[in-house]
Amino acid sequence: MLREVLATRYVTPLREGGSLPGIVEADDLGTYVMKFTGAGQGPKSLVSEVVCGGLARRLGLRVPELVLIGLDPVIGLAEPDQEVQELLRASAGTNLGMDYLPGSIGFDPLAYRVDPVEAGRVVWFDALVNNVDRSWRNPNLLVWHGELWLIDHGAALIWHHNWPSAAASAARGFAAADHALAPVGPDVAGADAALAPLVTAELLDAVLAEVPDAWLAPEPGLDHPDALRAAYRDTLLTRAATIGERVELGARTERRGSGAPGWLTGRPEAAEAGRTGGAGR
Repeated sequence: MLREVLATRYVTPLREGGSLPGIVEADDLGTYVMKFTGAGQGPKSLVSEVVCGGLARRLGLRVPELVLIGLDPVIGLAEPDQEVQELLRASAGTNLGMDYLPGSIGFDPLAYRVDPVEAGRVVWFDALVNNVDRSWRNPNLLVWHGELWLIDHGAALIWHHNWPSAAASAARGFAAADHALAPVGPDVAGADAALAPLVTAELLDAVLAEVPDAWLAPEPGLDHPDALRAAYRDTLLTRAATIGERVELGARTERRGSGAPGWLTGRPEAAEAGRTGGAGR
């Protein structure tokens, strides 16, 4: 289960994200990036963070530790920003924290090289959870102590926004042409062979047990938290069985291009267009 801590000080908002996460200090003397139940995306974004983060860690990928953070909105009374105060008031109770990695930097493909094996595992994982929010435009990757860390999975598991279509969504492939690690030549087949057998019902049940019941709001035909957990489990199990065969990487890139700039893809014509003010597409 996720550790539980209590927020003791709101430090500053992080305005890069649309959900307005903030840096907080907690009673365990830790510092966390806090994501709020009262944000526009609602609790489903936090469910996605817990499920994807827990699954990634169990598959050997690096994700900052997640904790449950209790929030008393009184800690935001000194915050001058009215939007932040409203967010804190709307998020009283249990929220999600991600361990703050001091000194980490955003992933830069020119400064940090990723080998095809690690890249393949990240691309395969993103395909499994249908995470479209790791493109070259917004990698959601950090480099900390010389290693690659995955962050921000709130936009993944897109099917949980429409459960009646979950089965059809799970059957779809994954377009990875724009993935931040696509230019590395990720070994997706090797990742599939190594990781797919690890995604079992038992592993997924352990991951889903970490999601608080309060975040699993009833859905049509899924009126209990355990029913929702079973739906997440079954969808991910189905997807894991064949997703390695349905990652659209090389063929899709050759057909339409990723739109990434030439300095990233190595396409001379795109690099030249960028130097001369062209669109590079």
